[in-house]
Amino acid sequence: MATEAFDDIAETFEFLDDWEDRYRHVIELGKAFPAMDEALKVPATKVQGCASQVWIQPVIEAGRFDFQGDSDAMIVKGLIAVLHALYAGVPVAEVARIDAAAELARLGLTDHLSAQRSNGLRAMVERIRKTAAEAA
Repeated sequence: MATEAFDDIAETFEFLDDWEDRYRHVIELGKAFPAMDEALKVPATKVQGCASQVWIQPVIEAGRFDFQGDSDAMIVKGLIAVLHALYAGVPVAEVARIDAAAELARLGLTDHLSAQRSNGLRAMVERIRKTAAEAA
């Protein structure tokens, strides 16, 4: 149950032949993702469990989930952009129904991220799911 934006990323990944190209694409997604206001980079928005600095600020409007996010690592900011594509605009009650591991596996991310990056990605997904559940 992925969003159209996430399906677009998955289709792009199908055309990229090797992981280095996919890695570069994730970095490009991060560069294109809007910067988060520095005033929002506070302990309450910081995601624990990530090797890099990561902040996620949820935005719930009209029952739909969205978020701002940022990181001090370009690949991680790209992963935030991927998660944004997966979750942005989804009704808060449906966020928990998204199988993030399965969707991210479509991109081959689970096979090519370090253990620390994988743990950080899981921590970001858990933060998103928890926030949506509290808002639902």
